[in-house]
Amino acid sequence: MNPASPPRQERVLTLLLAGVQFSHLLDFMIIMPLGPEFIRRFGITTAQFGAMVSSYTLASAAMGVLGLFWLDRFDRKRTLLAIFAGFILSTMACGAATGYVSMLVARSLAGACAGLMGAVIMAIIADVVPPERRGRAIGTVMSTIGLSAVAGVPLGLALANLLGWRAPFWAICGLAGVLWLGLLKALPRLDQHLSRSDEETRRNPLSTLAAPGLALGWLLTFSVAFASFLLIPYLGTYMVGNLGLSQTDLPWVYLGGGAGTLVAAKLVGRFTDRLGAGRMLALLLVGTVGPHLLFTHLSPSPLPVVMGAFVLFMALTSTRAIPTIALVTARVPPSLRGRFLAVNMAASDGASGLSAWVSGMLIATSPEGALIGFGQVGWMAVAVTALSLCLLWTLLESSQRKPHGHARQEAPFPPPSHPG
Repeated sequence: MNPASPPRQERVLTLLLAGVQFSHLLDFMIIMPLGPEFIRRFGITTAQFGAMVSSYTLASAAMGVLGLFWLDRFDRKRTLLAIFAGFILSTMACGAATGYVSMLVARSLAGACAGLMGAVIMAIIADVVPPERRGRAIGTVMSTIGLSAVAGVPLGLALANLLGWRAPFWAICGLAGVLWLGLLKALPRLDQHLSRSDEETRRNPLSTLAAPGLALGWLLTFSVAFASFLLIPYLGTYMVGNLGLSQTDLPWVYLGGGAGTLVAAKLVGRFTDRLGAGRMLALLLVGTVGPHLLFTHLSPSPLPVVMGAFVLFMALTSTRAIPTIALVTARVPPSLRGRFLAVNMAASDGASGLSAWVSGMLIATSPEGALIGFGQVGWMAVAVTALSLCLLWTLLESSQRKPHGHARQEAPFPPPSHPG
């Protein structure tokens, strides 16, 4: 089969999984620009709104750890449909929330479902897409980050302005419901990872998941995410306070960053297949050093200059996850893939929260609103990126010396004739 031409069933499934990813990314992102509305309507403080936002990722990380003990024990189709249904109900609860507490609970439940969905989506891609096309499939799914920023958030805000703050949540539920029906019809039964030969591994996953090769995969994911989120949460404040942009310039800058990420994700996915995940990740890690230092040491500049630097920063930084996921999933046996990816997502979420806290401790704000110490945090991001390169080299060296005992070529797609 031509690696450049995936079969129609594979393309349809990849697009459906990308739609699922888009729905929960949009659900996560839409709440942030609605912050002033929630603060006013619910009568909450900025800190309480921050807790509402962070509850999503914290619940996602917690459920990722809990998923270690059960996520690979069931057919992946039924697992995804059940978790996706929970996400839809949780998002409906967000739209029906009457106060801060009910919204906080609904956001936590939605985040818990979203984190597990991301793990199951990547496990399904690793199960059904052969290695020579896996990077492209992951790139398609990951490109929804840019799509949600370019199209989803502006449309969601337009709905909120037209019909009220509840409308975006109802719209996400409607989209997710259509996708759920599409998965029910198009997704075949996926239970090949339940083979009897892997029964002992499934019963006691901790010993296998703690093996050096897989532990290095977790550390690599953690370090890549940690380096990114040392900077990303503070970019808007930095552009306004240090680079001279106005608050009204930020939507255009982020729109450009989202568009750049959308295009770059597709390209990185294709080059991951051509060059190999390890080599592509190494190129991206080296390639982000310059943009990180350039952006964090930029002097006040016109909007086009700042936007160009920001687009380059986001396009390279946000796409590092694509070869990372492709690399680590290739090392995990199918019987452990869902649980490994759940904990891997938890490592990424944990790194995001921890790095934002660390950089927040190192950055001060001047009376004029400028960030003090952001350049030093840029150097820290470069240092963690260098550590990621060392972990990548160690991972690849260990793979060459002793290939993972469970690695094997899987069938690209199970027969669609299985009952759903």
